[in-house]
Amino acid sequence: MIQEFKDFIAKGNVMDMAVGIIIGAAFTAIVQSLVNDMINPIVGLFTGGIDFTNLFWVYGDGSYASLEAAREAGATVFAYGAFLTAVINFFIIAFVVFMLVKTVNRVKSAAEKPDEVAPEVKTGPSELDILIEIRDSLKR
Repeated sequence: MIQEFKDFIAKGNVMDMAVGIIIGAAFTAIVQSLVNDMINPIVGLFTGGIDFTNLFWVYGDGSYASLEAAREAGATVFAYGAFLTAVINFFIIAFVVFMLVKTVNRVKSAAEKPDEVAPEVKTGPSELDILIEIRDSLKR
């Protein structure tokens, strides 16, 4: 069983997956910073600075100034604003990742394209031309 585990760990796929997870974690930090520090402020300009995270509804009696105050008081809250914010952030992050992947794929395909091939210069008759000439000679 230990040998099987060693074989499993030693496979290239597991190591590739580990590297992918580590890079993914670093990439997540970059994307979150891009969204939180650069894109969300621009979105805030268009929405007038609306913050959905403080939208909530309290079950039962009680009125609270903020979601945090309601949670600290132990009230049962339906925090739909936090969910809306999470959904909006998901779509923004998904779009940013899509644009990054699209750009990387475009750069990758441009790098893989071979340079323009020089036009072929004919130096003499082709093999087909010679064979046709031989055939015609044999017919005569």
